[in-house]
Amino acid sequence: FLETAAYFCMKPKMGEKEVSPHSFFSIWHEFSSDFKDFWKKENKLILQERVKEAEEVCRQKKGKSLYNIRPKHDSGIVSNNCSNT
Repeated sequence: FLETAAYFCMKPKMGEKEVSPHSFFSIWHEFSSDFKDFWKKENKLILQERVKEAEEVCRQKKGKSLYNIRPKHDSGIVSNNCSNT
C-alpha cells in the first residue's frame, strides 16, 4: 500500500506520519467515480454518433435503387396479334 501511495506521490496529511488508507481511498473513490461518469457520457456520445452515421447510410441506400426498371415495350406475338385485329 505504501509503495502505491508513493507511486501516486501521496503525502501524509498534517499531523500524520504516513498516508492512511482512508485518505488515499477517499481521493481514489472520487477520481474513479468522476472517471466512470465521464466514461459513460463519452460512450453515450459515441453511440449517438454511430447511430446517426448508420441512419445516414440507410437513407442513402434507400435513395439509391439497386436495380433499374425499364418500361415495357409492346413486342412479340401478343402485340402483333392485337394490333392486326
